[in-house]
Amino acid sequence: MAAIVYLASAFLLGRLMTELIMVQNTKDEGRRNRIWVLIVSCFGIGVLALSWLLYFLAYLLHVAFKVKQPLLPANIMVILVVAVCTAICVIRRRKAGQRLFGENLISDRKLFLKECIWFGLLFVFFLYTMAYVFHVTGDRLYSGFTVFSDYAPHTAMIRSFSHSANYPTQYPHFGGADVKYHFMFQFLVGNLEYLGLRIDMAYNLVSALSLWGFVVMLCQLAYRLSGSFAAVILSPVLLVFRSGTAFFRFVEEHLKAGDLLKTLADNTTFIGYTPNENWGLWNYNVYLNQRHLGFGLLIMSVVIWAFLDMFEEGAGVDARGLAFIKNRIFSKEAWKPIRPERAILFGMIIGLCSFWNGACVIGGLLILCGMAVFSNGKADYLILAAVAVFFSWIETHIFITGQAFSFGWYWGFLSENKTLPGVLWYLIQVTGLTFVGLIPALLLMKRSERLYTAAFLFPLIFAFCFSLTPDINVNHKYIMISMAFMSVIWGVTLAKLFRYGAVTCVSAGLVIVLLTVTGLYDFVVIVKDNDAYHRLSVPLHSEITDWISDNLSEKDLMLTPEYSMNEVTMSGVMMYMGWPYYAWSAGYDTYYRGGQASLIYTTDNSKMLAETVKRENIKFILYEEGMTYEELDCREDVIASVYPEVFRSEDGRIRIYETRTTESVESGNAVASEG
Repeated sequence: MAAIVYLASAFLLGRLMTELIMVQNTKDEGRRNRIWVLIVSCFGIGVLALSWLLYFLAYLLHVAFKVKQPLLPANIMVILVVAVCTAICVIRRRKAGQRLFGENLISDRKLFLKECIWFGLLFVFFLYTMAYVFHVTGDRLYSGFTVFSDYAPHTAMIRSFSHSANYPTQYPHFGGADVKYHFMFQFLVGNLEYLGLRIDMAYNLVSALSLWGFVVMLCQLAYRLSGSFAAVILSPVLLVFRSGTAFFRFVEEHLKAGDLLKTLADNTTFIGYTPNENWGLWNYNVYLNQRHLGFGLLIMSVVIWAFLDMFEEGAGVDARGLAFIKNRIFSKEAWKPIRPERAILFGMIIGLCSFWNGACVIGGLLILCGMAVFSNGKADYLILAAVAVFFSWIETHIFITGQAFSFGWYWGFLSENKTLPGVLWYLIQVTGLTFVGLIPALLLMKRSERLYTAAFLFPLIFAFCFSLTPDINVNHKYIMISMAFMSVIWGVTLAKLFRYGAVTCVSAGLVIVLLTVTGLYDFVVIVKDNDAYHRLSVPLHSEITDWISDNLSEKDLMLTPEYSMNEVTMSGVMMYMGWPYYAWSAGYDTYYRGGQASLIYTTDNSKMLAETVKRENIKFILYEEGMTYEELDCREDVIASVYPEVFRSEDGRIRIYETRTTESVESGNAVASEG
C-alpha cells in the first residue's frame, strides 16, 4: 500500500509540474484526446522529480544525521510535501472554477474507446512479458536466460537501497569507489521494495509503465502525423518486432541443410550474422533486460513532444530549396526565442535523466538538434541543451570521481568492414528495411514527415561515428532510439497504403511481413529461452543474504568470487569486484582489482595477504568451497591463519572471514612479523 501511495504522489507531483511547464501543445486539439499525453507526462515527470527529491533527502538524513535506514522518514516527508502542495493547488483551482486535470481532455469519445482497448492490450503485453522473464514463485526469484546477466548488477543495486543505505552511492559490483553507472531507476525500485512491494512486482510494474508510456507517446505522434488509427496500431508492432535480414539468411541456410523445421522448433538462441547480434542487441529483449531504457525513452519523448509545434511551424514555411534553407538558418524569425522559460524547465528535466539512462539524454538531445535545424525558436533549443548539459555536469561531478566518459571518434560501430559500403551493408543486415526502405517511402511522405525522418536519424549517425565508453557495444542504444522513432514513420507510411485499394493493401501487408518477421522469430526465442527450463533461480532470502544484510553496512567492502547473480549479490553488499564485465563496461579499472583479488585468494605469503587486504580496505573475505580465482587454486588456509571466521553456512559451503576485528588485526600482525 505504501508503495502505491508513493507512485500516486509522484503522479500528482507530475501534474503540478506539467501545469507549470505546459507539456500540451496545440495541433489538432479538437481531434486528439489530450488525456494520454497528460497521463504519461504526469507519470514520467512526477517519478523523475519525486525520486530525486527522495534520494537527496535520504542521502542527507543518512550522511549528515546518521539515520541508519533513511528511506522511511524520507518517504514520509516527500509524500507529505506533495499532499500539501496538491491540496493548495486544488483549493486555488476550485476557487477559479477549474479542475485539477484540466478541461476537454477527451475530444473524440469513439477514438478514446479504441485507444483504451489498444493501450490496455499494450500494457498487458508489456507487463506480462516483463513478469515472464523476471518473477517470484514461492520463495525464489527467477530470471530468464536472455536477461539474467543484465539483472545481476541491477538487482544488486536495487538491494543496496532496499536492504542497505547506499549513500554516498557505490556500484555494488565494484564497491568502495564512485558510481559511474546510471542508478536512479534501481533506486526507485529499491524504494518500492522497501515500502512493501515485492521486488519482482516493483521492477515489473514501473518497467511496464515506463515502456508503455513511451509507446503511448509514439502512438500519439503517429496519430498526429497521420490522423489514422491504423498508424497507432502499426507503430508499436513495428517497434516490438524489429526488422533485419537474419531470419531470411537463417532460413536459406537451413533449407539447404534440409533441417529447417527442426531447427526452427529446437533453436533457443538469437539468430544473427553480424558481431554480437546473437546477444539480442536489436530485438525486444533489449527492453526486457535494460528496464531503465524505457523510462529514459519516456522522458525523452515527453520533452520532444513539447517542441513539436515549433518544429512543424518551421517545417511548414512556404518556401522551397535554397529559400527554405535561408529562411530556416539565416533569418531572425528562425532564431528568435519563443518560450525560453519553458526551455529552461525542459532542459532541467532531460538533464535530470542522466543517471536514469544517459544514452536517452544524448539520444534525445540529438533528435532535438535535428529538429532545431528546421525549426523556429532555435534559441530555445540552445537554452534547453545548455541547461541539460549543465545539470548532467552537476550530477557527474556529484557521483563520479574523475572523467565521466571518454569522447572520441570511432567510425563504423561494430561493422567488420569499416569502409562506407561495408558500414551501409552492416546497417542493412541489422535493420533490414527500416532505413534502406525509406528511400522509396520518401515518395509517399509530406515534407514535414521527411524532416521528422531526418531528425530521427541523428542518434544513428552518432552511433556510427563516436564512442563514449570502453565498450562500443553500448552504442546500439542510439541505433535502437532511431529505430523506435522510425517505427512511427513506417506506421504512418503503411497506413497511407491501406487507403488506396487492394493492390496497395497487399503491398503494405508484404512490407509489414518483411519488416517484422525477424523480430517475430526473435520473440519466439525469447519465449523459449526464458521458459521453466531456461531460468536462473535465486532465493529471495537465505541465511547468507540475511547475515550479510544484518552485519555489513554500505561502508564494508567484501572480497568475493567473480559473482554475477546469487545469494550474495542479492544482499546488496559492496563487492570488491563482482563479475568483471559489468564494472569494466561502466568504466572501472577491473584489471588492477582483478590482480589484487587473485593475489589475496592465492598467495601463500601471510604478510603480503595482510598488507594487500589493508591497502585495499577489504573488511570481509568470502571463501566458497573448492573455488578457484582466475583459474588458480585458492589458499583458504592462509586466509584462515590471519583472520577469524565469522560466518559458516549450514552446509559448510560458504565461509566468511572478517579482517577488521581486534583479534584479526593482532593475529595478522603476529603472522606478518613471523613472516
